[in-house]
Amino acid sequence: MSQGRTLLVVVALSGIITASEALKCNCTNCEKSGYECETDGACMASTSYIKGQKQHVRICIPRESLIPPGQPIYCLSAEGVLNTHCCYTDYCNSVDLQVPSGVLDSNSWRPVELAAVIAGPVFLVCLVLIVGVLLFQYHQRAYNHRQRLDVEDPSCDHLYLAKDKTLQDLIFDLSTSGSGSGLPLFVQRTVARTIVLQEIIGKGRFGEVWRGRWRGGDVAVKIFSSREERSWFREAEIYQTIMLRHENILGFIAADNKDNGTWTQLWLVSDYHEHGSLFDYLNHYSVTIEGMIKIALSAASGLAHLHMEILGTQGKPGIAHRDLKSKNILVKKNGTCAIADLGLAVRHESATDTIDIAPNQRVGTKRYMAPEVLDETINMKHFDSFKCADIYALGLVYWEIARRCNAGGVHEEYQLPYYDLVPSDPSIEEMRKVVCDQRLRPNVPNWWQSYEALRVMGKIMRECWYANGAARLTALRIKKTLSQLSVEEDVKI
Repeated sequence: MSQGRTLLVVVALSGIITASEALKCNCTNCEKSGYECETDGACMASTSYIKGQKQHVRICIPRESLIPPGQPIYCLSAEGVLNTHCCYTDYCNSVDLQVPSGVLDSNSWRPVELAAVIAGPVFLVCLVLIVGVLLFQYHQRAYNHRQRLDVEDPSCDHLYLAKDKTLQDLIFDLSTSGSGSGLPLFVQRTVARTIVLQEIIGKGRFGEVWRGRWRGGDVAVKIFSSREERSWFREAEIYQTIMLRHENILGFIAADNKDNGTWTQLWLVSDYHEHGSLFDYLNHYSVTIEGMIKIALSAASGLAHLHMEILGTQGKPGIAHRDLKSKNILVKKNGTCAIADLGLAVRHESATDTIDIAPNQRVGTKRYMAPEVLDETINMKHFDSFKCADIYALGLVYWEIARRCNAGGVHEEYQLPYYDLVPSDPSIEEMRKVVCDQRLRPNVPNWWQSYEALRVMGKIMRECWYANGAARLTALRIKKTLSQLSVEEDVKI
């Protein structure tokens, strides 16, 4: 402060200023006196921000308010809120004070600054959440991987499967309690995930069939599309029925789902039979009388075991195939056969007398449908009705086999049942007209009567084709008849 101003303050505080020597100041609140005021103290100017608005105040401060001396409280500034100036000469409070430091930034944000202030914390929160989710998923995958190592990692299969074990050894050793229901699930997965696919050997509505290799041996891999998950699950479920394993039913090995993140394959692994289906075999080869009996007897044995109910704690429910045909029977290397494709099978729970029908919309093959299936008179609540329908289809398969039997140098070309009566892909209406309305059946040639084996086969066929399902033979009766025929013909099974 200058020497003159100091003198004025001292004089003012000493009471020397007189009324005639009063200090004149600008006054923002003094409309009547022309915005002027007089004081024996000091002039004051202040600039402040109140509720985001800039306000200027100019007033006179009386002498008594300037006590204590030096920096009276009215003349103090408040940082960031109020900028105050006191002076002691006429009209000295005309000065235009600057806006207090920081007030504009804190009280009147520009749109860009406001957006940045809001978006910044939101972005950080989102970033933290994303990083947290990614870390959780990473640790979850790592944990699941560790949990699966023992059962899915090929490098760890030695923990469960001795290196010298073949599939036959595994099935014999590891089938649950010797029940014949198949391998334990962890072994199924270990086997399935170490199979190397070699070549496609068949295609169907469900997907593809591949030949695969496992420990130097061949296996068949039926690969379902993801749309056919119900069929895959159902077939795997039926194959793993307690006590189902039988030499004339396709040997089930494993079921597994293979998912690489972009697509899912559903695998059903079974025994591999290089001759393929009976349909393919009969198209390529004729059969001897001995060969015909072996195929027919083994098919009847497999169907009889399927149909049979075994009572007890380790018992087996009765099972009906519902889609028996030459394409669903496989020819084994020893000339016998095995029944395959159990995706449409039904099980009979005798304890509750209920039928476990597959929850899919597929029906059997129209050409092989029994009359009661075609005209919808079959009793779906009676399990024997399904078994009788299987017997009708077995009779048609026997007709296919017998036509290809080379007896005395004579055999006929392969044909499907009703080949001369319906088109290649008949509708249910066309089959119903032939089988139910006209009551026609495949032709049994008269010359078959010249050979005992063909005569017996013809008789069995006719007794399988009765319109009344209850009058048809049972699979066990057919098995016994063909067993007796094999003894008479000296067939070595």
